[in-house]
This record gives sequence, C-alpha cells and structure tokens, in this order.
Amino acid sequence: MFPLLSVIAFLPLAGAVGCALLPAERRSAARWLAASVTGAVLALATWMLVGFDVGADGMQLVERFTWVPQVGISYHMGVDGISVTMVFLSALLTFLAVLASWRVEDRAHTYFAMMLLLQVGMNGVFMALDFVLFYVFWELVLVPMYFLIAWWGGPRREYAAIKFFLYTLFGSVFMLLGILALYLHPAGGTFDMTQLAANAGAGLDARFQFWVFAAFFLGFAVKVPVFPLHTWLPDAHVEAPTAASVLLAGILLKMGTYGLIRVSLPMLPEAAASWQWFIALLAAVSIVYGAAVAFAQSDLKKLVAYSSVSHMGFVMLGIASLTPEGIDGAMAVNFSHGVVTGLLFLLVGMVYERTHTRKIADLAGLSAQVPVLAGVLAFASFASLGLPGLSGFVGEFLALLGAWRSGMWPGWVVISAVGVLLAAAYMLWMLQRTVFGKPSPVVAPIKDMNALETAIVLPLIVLTVLVGVWWDSLLRYVDPAVRSMLAAMGA
Repeated sequence: MFPLLSVIAFLPLAGAVGCALLPAERRSAARWLAASVTGAVLALATWMLVGFDVGADGMQLVERFTWVPQVGISYHMGVDGISVTMVFLSALLTFLAVLASWRVEDRAHTYFAMMLLLQVGMNGVFMALDFVLFYVFWELVLVPMYFLIAWWGGPRREYAAIKFFLYTLFGSVFMLLGILALYLHPAGGTFDMTQLAANAGAGLDARFQFWVFAAFFLGFAVKVPVFPLHTWLPDAHVEAPTAASVLLAGILLKMGTYGLIRVSLPMLPEAAASWQWFIALLAAVSIVYGAAVAFAQSDLKKLVAYSSVSHMGFVMLGIASLTPEGIDGAMAVNFSHGVVTGLLFLLVGMVYERTHTRKIADLAGLSAQVPVLAGVLAFASFASLGLPGLSGFVGEFLALLGAWRSGMWPGWVVISAVGVLLAAAYMLWMLQRTVFGKPSPVVAPIKDMNALETAIVLPLIVLTVLVGVWWDSLLRYVDPAVRSMLAAMGA
C-alpha cells in the first residue's frame, strides 16, 4: 500500500534539507523548491480528502510498525474525519504562505527550510496515533517557528520568539507528564492513542483522570491559547513575518483544540465532565475579553491577533458542551478560523508591505486607492464577524447551539453570544477607519493587488463561501467521527 500519510508528513523534510543545502545566493531555487514541495503535499492532501470514505468508521489509511519494542512505541499514523480536514488545511495554508513569501531575500534558503520543517510538525501532529510520535511532532513545531520569528520578525522579535518558545514549552512539559501518567498506570500501559481512546477511561479512577486531564489541559490550553495563558500570542503575531503569522493562527492554534478533542475527551471522559464548567468559563471569558481588547487596538495586526483569542473561545465552548452539535461547531470554527484569519493576516501583510505601517489611523481610504484589496479585506472581516452565508457563522452557531443543549449554565451561552456582537463592532470599526474616507498620505501612492496576490487569496475566499453556504462540505467529514467518539465516551 502506498504510504500516503508518511509522504505527506516527510516530503517537506526532504524539501527542508534540500533548501538548507542550497548556496545562500540561490534564492530563486529555494523559492521554487519550497513551492514545488508544498504544492505536491497540497495535491496529496486534496487527493486524500477527496478519496476519504465518510461512511466508514474508525481510522483510515493506517500505517503502523514497531518503532521501540522495548517500551511499546510504534510508528502509528492514521486519519479520521476530524484530522483529515486539519491536514488539508495545513497543506493549503503552508503552500499559500510559501507563495506569500516570494519576495523574501534575507537568507531565503534557510527561511524556506524553516517553513518546510514547520510543515513536517504540523502535518505529523494531526496524523500521529502513538503518543511518543505525537509528542515528537508537537515539539518539532517549536523550533522552526522560533527561528522564523527571531530571525525574520519585527523590532522586538527576540523577545516575542523567546516568550512563544517558553510558554509553549511550559505547556508541553505538563502534557508529557500526562502521557507518562497514562502509560505507567496499570489500566493504561500503552502509548497507542486509539487503544486509550477505545478504553474510554476504563480502570482509571475519577481522581486520577481529574489530574491527568489537568496536565493535558495546561499543555493544550497554552497552544490554543485560552485566557489567561494567551499573552504570548499578540507579541508573536505582531513580530512574526506575514507567512509565520498565517501558519501560527491558521494551524498552530488548532493543535491545542485538536489535542483536547483527540486526547482529553475520549481518553478521560469522567474528567471531561468534571472540567466542563471550568472550560466553559474560560471559553466565555476568552470570547468577551479577546473581543473587548481587540476593540482597543490601534495596530491592525494586533487587532487580528486578539480576535483569534476571541474566536478560539468559541472552539473551547463547543468542546465544553460535550454534544455532537457543539464539537461539530468547534471543528467548524477551527477550520473557518484557519481560512479567514489566515486571509486577514495575508491582507495585513500586503497593506504593510505597501505602506510600511499597520496603524489603523494612518490607513484611511483604501477603497478609493486599492479597491480590490479593500474589497477582500471587507469580505474577510465580514466572514470573521460571523456573517451568515460565510464560514465564520457555521461554527459559532453550532457551538452556541451545542452549549445551550448541553445543560450547562445558560449564562455562559449568553455571555459568549455577546462576543458575537463585539466582533461585529470591532471589525466594522476597523473597516470604517481603513476602507472608507479620503486616502491618507501613506495610502495615496500605493498600488492594488497583483496577479500573484490575487491567486493567493482566491482559494481562501472560495473556501469561506463554500463552507458558509454548503455546511455539509465540512460537516460530512467531521460529524461521523465526533458522534463515534461521543458514543465511545458514553456521552
């Protein structure tokens, strides 16, 4: 059988080695190699998505062989409806991020090697079914993102990179403790994630589950990030180069929520029920806090960064509901946020490249000077605020519906719904100050989007409309896997 998942995971590693070995002056070769490799991975991920059997139960395209037999570690890969959509999103955004980096000149061969190495970790996390393999991919992501921020970032790049690395490493240590606790427990005794999920906590007493859930939650919540563990995110986004911001928001944040759905819920169901109220509390606070702080931002990129804190709160709310509608909504927000916020960061990068400023007050009159760019910015903003007919609405609606049906305190749902209103407020406020009016001095001389930039944003626009109008294009993959997981949990 063709090892499709291994090729998707490790083809970028071969590309990273190739880029790193190129002479520094061969920038064009590095660009084309990175684009070719990420394009091939996208083609394979699309083939996998199209050929995925939505009616089949369990993992598909499974690859497994013994890796470290002495302690039961296996090379175990597979995808279900939850992970296959994330692999496709990772492949798409990485390819677009490489195209968006076409003008990078400084150490281009190393830059594109880091981008490709980052893709290895991102793809691997969504396909790994052995805890040790999962942890290796999880930690691998830290290294290239650290260097992308520290070497190609803004004025405070070293501070932002160190803060990102330390925060996420802090969370990873607790996640490792959770993995070891499950393995060393007599009722666990394995690193096989599918077996632990199938056991659904059998033989694990409630107290043990509670503390192991806490360890995993810390590891995943830092990555999401959930209030109050979010403070690394605005700094990292503001200082990171555009392509790194796209992947940070579009994929890396999803690793945290994916971990909660893949690991914490099915393996520790009693603890998940015990932690439900606390997760819902943090979700509601993140939604309102992120939206309120976004409203106060004068920097366009920081506004989008804080909007991520708010939107990821809806993912946490859906997860806390422990209902099919809520977790479907969490996955829909995951996918939509990756598409829409990736689009927003690309647009912010295009504006900054032309004007050399991200100050909202200095960017008036975009529609008069660059109507296509302004139009796409307005489109992405409406998708971000959850306008019906666009993908942002799907997940938020389902997350709120699932939370209401879950029996949790209705106040969390009401508070979270206020976040929808605040999102509309800060996005419309931003559009009013940037899109409308007479072109400012920095906007007046700039030119509109070119053909390459239009080609980069077009797939994201199409996906935003497709998922927003045809919900089943996404839910047909996600819903069967979610219902199977909840049935195994007894939820």
